[in-house]
Amino acid sequence: MAGFLSLAKAIDSLNNKIGHSVAWLALFMVLVQFVVVLLRYVFGIGSIFMQESIIYMHGFLFMLGAGYTLLHGGHVRVDIFYGAASERKQAIVDFFGVIFLLFPVLTLIMIYALPYVASSWEILESSKETSGIPAVYILKSSIIVFCVLMGIQGLSMAIHSLAIIKGIEHKAADDGPGAI
Repeated sequence: MAGFLSLAKAIDSLNNKIGHSVAWLALFMVLVQFVVVLLRYVFGIGSIFMQESIIYMHGFLFMLGAGYTLLHGGHVRVDIFYGAASERKQAIVDFFGVIFLLFPVLTLIMIYALPYVASSWEILESSKETSGIPAVYILKSSIIVFCVLMGIQGLSMAIHSLAIIKGIEHKAADDGPGAI
């Protein structure tokens, strides 16, 4: 179990670093939006490239930050019984939620996204706008990265949940699954 826990902690560390890195996109989005508005309404200059870059940053922020959000328990949860349940019962719910909900949904997304992303890469899909970003295929690839990051974070969550069920690990009050 110690080897699995070290794997889980490595996954947690990876998603934590990615989450902290992509969080900067929120600041860049605000700054670029400010510049777009300033250029448009003060100087009468429009930039489709800059407007599309906001969409790209927004997409990357949410798609690449989803694993980080799962790590820290930030996803929406219907908390009827979960909040009042013991740590062990929460771990059981988390474990079965990963196995029977998260993994099947990610598998379906991956099955449908792979051909979609592959066809985009085949033609090196670019913006429909003349001066737009010529890399739509990279934006679409974030769907695959989303599935991978969420999948490995789900694996980490399942490992931590099993460790909690076995009494090897305890969840801290403010942290996500498996925090010691």
